[in-house]
This record gives sequence, structure tokens and C-alpha cells, in this order.
Amino acid sequence: MRKVLVVIDMQNDFIDGALGTKEAQVMLPRLVEKLEREEALLVFTQDTHGADYLETQEGKNLPVPHCIEGTEGHALDNAIAAAVDGIPASRIIRKPFGSLELPKVIAGLEPDAIELVGLCTDICVIANAMILKAVFPEVPVSVDASCCAGVTPQSHENALQAMKMCQVVVH
Repeated sequence: MRKVLVVIDMQNDFIDGALGTKEAQVMLPRLVEKLEREEALLVFTQDTHGADYLETQEGKNLPVPHCIEGTEGHALDNAIAAAVDGIPASRIIRKPFGSLELPKVIAGLEPDAIELVGLCTDICVIANAMILKAVFPEVPVSVDASCCAGVTPQSHENALQAMKMCQVVVH
């Protein structure tokens, strides 16, 4: 079986920075443990914004500057980077929200299964899960809920329920 594990936006700003949450901090060790034992092909995304963030549509809807390229908040968390040190990542994709490049990269890996983990369940995880489900309707797409966290616990649960309704397996 050729499984692709997509690690969404495990960046400092989403863990303990500008948009960090207690839930993300609690989830982090579970994800590190998963990555240390995972045998799937890995693809990472990085939420990436410029200095003009507040002038963008996202910035107007979420006026909290975060993941500005070149800042510490944009970087992958050190524990995540250490967990995958020596494991070849298929690719790191920089993107502002949902990524249209992500399915192109994954298609080249010829997956039998796609699993998503990361942050935030209710924004970038669900957006990218929906893109992947649309592009790969016959490939099982799943989300490991124990290795995700949302903006709030309620919005995390709402996103998981919405993904289930769209035939994304939540485990």
C-alpha cells in the first residue's frame, strides 16, 4: 500500500504563536510520536503570507498577522522538524489557504490512501481534505482527529463532522 501522509501547517504561529491554542500544544506530542513511527510518504504544507497580509482577503476576514514568510512563526515547529529528520519529505508546499499544488504533488506519488493531520482542523485541514477528495474521489482520504486541533474545540468537532459527511474517514 502506498500511503501519503499530509502534515498541514505545523508551524509555530499555530502552536504557540499568534494563533496558537492549548489544544494544538497538547496534540503536538501525539503527532511527533506518529511521525516517528510513520512509514508513509510525507508531504508538508506551510501556511505562507507576505507583509501585505492585512490587505489580503484572508487578512480582512482574519485580521491576525501570522505565518509571515521569514518570521519564526512561519517556521515548522522544532519537534516536528526533529521527528522527521532523516525521513525524506516528499515536498514542502507553501500555500496561503487550500493548495491546488498539493494534489499535483500527491498525484505523482500514486497513492492508495491519503491521510491528513495538523492545524487548524476547521480551516486548512478541512480545505485541503475537500480539495484532495474532489481530485481523488476513488482514493480513501482520512483524517487522524487525534493529531489535529482547531481554532476551538467546537470548531474542530464541527469540521470533523463536515468531513465525515463528505466521505472523508475520520479516525
